[in-house]
Amino acid sequence: MSWNPTLDPHCPTGDGVDAIETLIVSRARDVAGFAVRRALPAPRRQMVGPFIFFDQMGPAELLPNRGLDIRPHPHIGLGTVSYLFSGRMHHRDSLGTDAWIEPGAVNWMVAGHGITHSERNDDATRTAPMRFFGIQTWVALPKDHEDRPASFQHAARADLPMLEGEGKRVRLVLGSAFGETAPVDTPSRLFYMDAVLQPGAKIPLPDDHEDRGAFVVSGSVQVAGDTFEAGRMMVFRPGDRLSMTAGPQGARLMLLGGDTLEGPRHIWWNFVASSRDRIEEAKEAWRKGDWQNGRFQLPVGDTDEHIPLPGT
Repeated sequence: MSWNPTLDPHCPTGDGVDAIETLIVSRARDVAGFAVRRALPAPRRQMVGPFIFFDQMGPAELLPNRGLDIRPHPHIGLGTVSYLFSGRMHHRDSLGTDAWIEPGAVNWMVAGHGITHSERNDDATRTAPMRFFGIQTWVALPKDHEDRPASFQHAARADLPMLEGEGKRVRLVLGSAFGETAPVDTPSRLFYMDAVLQPGAKIPLPDDHEDRGAFVVSGSVQVAGDTFEAGRMMVFRPGDRLSMTAGPQGARLMLLGGDTLEGPRHIWWNFVASSRDRIEEAKEAWRKGDWQNGRFQLPVGDTDEHIPLPGT
């Protein structure tokens, strides 16, 4: 049996349950000078499927000469995707990747045994105000992928499946859903979608995935007679057939989920692993800073600085 962090053999069934298993109210914090709302991990829920980290970045107005400067930092045991609604970021990593993250596209970085990357605004985007808004999420890797070599894939906005009709536009960002598959390789079965709904439009959740959730980016939705505003993440009971209805202002949602992993994950700073020992090994490797022969190298073209290990 796969692992479910809230599975309770004594939970009620039939009429004694709600459609929503867990409601998460995202927590606001300040990162890199603008507001971030974190939904995962949460006190009552570490993951939704393999998704272990979920941050809403902005919306914010980045002023001239005060753009993003996220210095080189390491990752292990996860895949990352920064999905933007507006703005752009310059991604460099230790594989030699030099790419821009732009609205509607996918830059899928799998850390595996270890990777280092930076995200900055270091071109003309720093000379004028820029509206910045998006979602950053991490996908925890199955145990048999934790030590795999790092990799990077890009999928352009135009290459991602788009489902349209009945007042909704749904872009499949990662994985498979509703008979479509995104053109990016993932190490486990999952789905991740950007859904824009007109007022009153309805959208179902895929019923062929074990774990499913929805985050309200803007507007509101109704589920089983209850209304959920922006900043809420709903996690639904496995197997239920259900749909959400957009409120009077419409709604934008990120839909996510997939197979649960074979056990819980440890998460510390930018590291995700199935054991504490793996975390400690990565901490020591970053602390040593042996960029030539060690586990981590600095991003190609961005080697002048890095974020030190917290607490050192």
